Amino acid sequence: MSIAPVKCSVDVEASTTRAFELFAQRMGAWWPRGKTPGARPHADLVIEPHKNGRWFERDAEGQETPWGTVLSWEPPCRLLLGWQLDQNFRYDAALLMEVEILFEELGTGGTRVSLEHRNLERLGAEAENFAGKVRSGWPDRLGNFAQHAAAQL
Repeated sequence: MSIAPVKCSVDVEASTTRAFELFAQRMGAWWPRGKTPGARPHADLVIEPHKNGRWFERDAEGQETPWGTVLSWEPPCRLLLGWQLDQNFRYDAALLMEVEILFEELGTGGTRVSLEHRNLERLGAEAENFAGKVRSGWPDRLGNFAQHAAAQL
């Protein structure tokens, strides 16, 4: 069974370098509190800036909840993350989907941020249900990102 990747994009008024930085290094600032898998709202979301780095959230008491791994770190154009959260948004080290984020310079000086969440079929029988969740979730998260980027001008 193959499930189509979830794709969405947003344009922001920032250079590719700035958009990459805001997305990858300040995710905790734009991701809504209480909309993560951790037991408590996050204080920060961390993407370690190198291949094989960790992707995780940390709450105010320092408790970390893993999300996945960094498969490729290519500022300012591309970020490839290994998503290791199951259909219930619990970490599963044996699961690996991919979330690719591309940062494309626009002629206006802005950047198009395009996201593709793929390999959803790796969830087996739960794949279609999960795809529905991320089909609605990722556009909302990119909207949060765009609002944050606009506020940083």
